[in-house]
Amino acid sequence: MRILITGGAGFLGARLAREILKRDQLNGQSVTELVIADLFPAPADLLADPRVKGHAGPMLEQGDLFKSGFDGVFHLASAVSGECELDFELGLHSNVDSSRLLLDSIRASGKVSRLVFASSVAVFGPDAANPMPALVADTTLPTPQTSYGTHKLMIEYMVADYTRKGYIDGRAARLMTVAVRPGKPNGAASSFFSGIIREPLAGTATTCPVDATVSHPISSPGNTVQGLITVFEASREAFGGRMALNLPGLNVKVSEMLAALEKVAGPAVRARVSFVKDERIAGIVDNWAKGCTFDRAQALGLKADASYEAIIAQYIEDCKTRPGYPAEALNGLK
Repeated sequence: MRILITGGAGFLGARLAREILKRDQLNGQSVTELVIADLFPAPADLLADPRVKGHAGPMLEQGDLFKSGFDGVFHLASAVSGECELDFELGLHSNVDSSRLLLDSIRASGKVSRLVFASSVAVFGPDAANPMPALVADTTLPTPQTSYGTHKLMIEYMVADYTRKGYIDGRAARLMTVAVRPGKPNGAASSFFSGIIREPLAGTATTCPVDATVSHPISSPGNTVQGLITVFEASREAFGGRMALNLPGLNVKVSEMLAALEKVAGPAVRARVSFVKDERIAGIVDNWAKGCTFDRAQALGLKADASYEAIIAQYIEDCKTRPGYPAEALNGLK
């Protein structure tokens, strides 16, 4: 199989690439070539694998690559939520225009690729005509309240329609917020969900920009990657139609996240987190889902993480064993 991962140089894309290379197959077929397309070069450990080909540059300049024919595509490349709110044009170009180019290039290739689009729980939001339920389900009508969520929903429908026309075998999976992410905060409004765990474990004080009562569905990186691969390998019948499904999420409050941090790492680590409200971030998060259900993903055998303590434990173990995690990531435990 020849596989493409857009956004494959990013944290989640690189983790997905490493998992595919480790398995050496998808859907029972050997992976002979894994192409990573991203704005930035792929990590060195991936490029060192002879099966990997890296292509760095804007997606809007990679149309010829996308036309070259792929058996499978994971479309993860995206401008994140905070960026899209601050720069409307950037969001449209990076998300909508790039996705249209990718889909049209695959169509022009004449090869019907199986494509997984990484959508987001951000497609859900409250609206006067469509109040948001306490738990968003696969069947909840999306009414996004951010440009990022709107872009994701638009691309979901594009993937569904290109599938209806027979140009691709597409399936969209709505990712819950992925935590704990390593490295520095990014432009996502959800970045603090990782920061309130990552920074204290590194020995650094940090602030939480929302109230402790805020609830949100969270998924560990490992569980998210498993979900993407399972969705790719599912038959059309098992996937259950053309429309997007929710990947599993652990519905958890900020207060419960911090209690889990204290349980795993101790009160001194927990004490490094204080609350300083950021009205812009809080306003965005207030329009997000408070929790989710995931019946279709569950029918595919997928489950939410067992607990938030387990999510933190995964991060600690990853810091000790995986590439891409800074050496000082656990300085706060010393």
